[in-house]
Amino acid sequence: MAGPNPVIAEVTRGGIVESRHTGAYAVVDKDGMLVASAGDIEHPIFPRSAIKAFQCLPLVESGAAEHFGFTDEDIALACASHNGEAAHVRVANGMLAKAGMIETNYECGAHWPYELSAQHDMVRRDEEPRAIHNNCSGKHAGMLALARHLKVPAEGYTRIDHPVQRSVAKVMSELCDIDIDAQPHGIDGCSVPTWAVPLRNLALGFARFGSGAGLNASRAAACRRIIEAVRAHPFMVAGSNRFCTRLMEKVPRAFVKTGAEGVFCGAIPHAGLGIALKCDDGAHRASETAMAALMASLPVWTDAERQALLGFAATDVSNWRKIHVGDVHAAISGA
Repeated sequence: MAGPNPVIAEVTRGGIVESRHTGAYAVVDKDGMLVASAGDIEHPIFPRSAIKAFQCLPLVESGAAEHFGFTDEDIALACASHNGEAAHVRVANGMLAKAGMIETNYECGAHWPYELSAQHDMVRRDEEPRAIHNNCSGKHAGMLALARHLKVPAEGYTRIDHPVQRSVAKVMSELCDIDIDAQPHGIDGCSVPTWAVPLRNLALGFARFGSGAGLNASRAAACRRIIEAVRAHPFMVAGSNRFCTRLMEKVPRAFVKTGAEGVFCGAIPHAGLGIALKCDDGAHRASETAMAALMASLPVWTDAERQALLGFAATDVSNWRKIHVGDVHAAISGA
């Protein structure tokens, strides 16, 4: 039986550690070899939105994205947990229109935009949040387009037995080298299925996704298209003041994606590495700093890239008067 997971991030105040976050992570190369790890990497965890690139693969691989004329912006938004800013809403609406769908086809639910300025603009206009503002609206537009391309009913596209979700399950099984249907599953925040997968298998999936190793030509090309789209439009993946966007803007050779409950996954395509990390208590403040430090600890970057990554491995803690009172920093060996 695995022991307790190690501390991966600490919070300081007044020069001492005030809080600690434990977690686990795995780094795997394109040949499936474990490069670095800590904690229990065999215990299944729900990756949540961290695997949106995998959920986007059937859209691209099937030819649906090309058929509907989806741009790099569209594909990047299909991989997003976005802020609901004006640009995100514009692209999501465009995706629906290209696929011949409308907002009422969405099954993701509605919530206010994450970005406060976008919320305030809506309040001033006396608007209520809609499904198009959901952080997953790009992913769902892509799933609706896939349903249309497969010539299956759009209704119920979020069900685990729908052809759209069966396509996602197939991708997950093949990339992560696991029988996804034998894994525990639940329902994600946006109503699509989420399967629990060990960190080691998730990291393997991202190593294959980033490198194309072991993939057929069609899938490898689809993976490259997604990576290139995200590199061209990192703002679409998250938005203003968001870790994923900011890190990929600073280090374009990195591919990262957050998931709910303290999950982070990513790929380093030029090095053929995949990464999966989970903070036990679900804190984003810990998973973000730990992910940056873990990536910086790998000897695959230029000095400038490593310094940029280390810039995300610690964040200031300030009070309401903007007085610096401490920091959140990673506790990753070698960073």
